[in-house]
Amino acid sequence: MGGGGRGAGGELLTAGRGQAKVSERTFDMAMTARLPIPRDTEAKLQHILRHAAQIFAERGFGASSIRDISRATGVSLSGLYYYFESKQKLLYLIQFHAFTSILQELERRLEGVTDPERRLTIFIQNHLEYFMEHPAEMKVLSHEEEALEEPYRKEVAGIKRRYYNLARGIFEELSRRGRTEGLNSRVAVLSLYGMMNWIYKWHNPKVDPRAEELAETMAGIFLRGVLNGPNGRNGKQAAERGALERAG
Repeated sequence: MGGGGRGAGGELLTAGRGQAKVSERTFDMAMTARLPIPRDTEAKLQHILRHAAQIFAERGFGASSIRDISRATGVSLSGLYYYFESKQKLLYLIQFHAFTSILQELERRLEGVTDPERRLTIFIQNHLEYFMEHPAEMKVLSHEEEALEEPYRKEVAGIKRRYYNLARGIFEELSRRGRTEGLNSRVAVLSLYGMMNWIYKWHNPKVDPRAEELAETMAGIFLRGVLNGPNGRNGKQAAERGALERAG
């Protein structure tokens, strides 16, 4: 889910479809398909959404059927239609649940935190934790954005816009404190999303850091690239060092 797309509401979680050949992660449906079906209504819905996301991630939305979902979940077709009336509604529920879960947890974590650098790190960690725990959902959000039709697309775009605006607000607070002078907040925030969203292509839990350490690393990379702007303290220090070296 790299940057690029159609505007603030539709860009932030849109995957770039470049030509680079990177091995994608796969999602093992065989083991999770054997889990018992929950009896609680909400738990059962989450069971369905989790398996549906795995199938859409592996086969693509267009190539998947409700019968595929039924076989994977162990829920009858009539049982599935109790929760959604169409495959479109199912795709909507996956996206809606993912974004609302991310936002609710982020707002809880940010409560009482005022330092914008700390807020940025929390924002990154929250994003990474969710998608490292839900790689199938992340791939569906990336690759199946255009498959979602109205009115579902508009509703999901509204939630995505809230998420984008929250991130942009954090960045603009850094700007107000004089730490990002001269930088375009929209470009900076969408670039950050591009950095975070690409992890599903390369993150290997056997060798790569967990979300907390990865968030600190990404925040450090992002902030060192923007703090004080191209003409700020870091740029001036580099210029002064260069002048001293030439004089010597």
